[in-house]
Amino acid sequence: MYKDYFADFYNQQKQKVKAKIIWTFRLIETIQHVPEDYLKHVEGTDGLYEIRIQLGNDIFRIFCFFDEGKLIVLANGFQKKVQKTPKTEIEKAIKIKREYELEIANSKK
Repeated sequence: MYKDYFADFYNQQKQKVKAKIIWTFRLIETIQHVPEDYLKHVEGTDGLYEIRIQLGNDIFRIFCFFDEGKLIVLANGFQKKVQKTPKTEIEKAIKIKREYELEIANSKK
């Protein structure tokens, strides 16, 4: 988790949604080849992924990315209400990813 971006989203969710998010995280941690139903690369981006969560008719997306291929860094999340992922949400996630990468690069100097 990077800063409070994901925590702010998570804390606003109902208990059933939180449980499904945790279940999905555990699945991703334990399966070697995660199906795209749960983790998918966001087309047209450099290493941005979305964790895909569905609970009944409600669909949620949590953007994430990898740090040195090992650690999944959680960025922002949102409830999906339209077919296509809103461009503003993708741009927000890319901004968070760049912020994180800059912070890591500066800490190594």
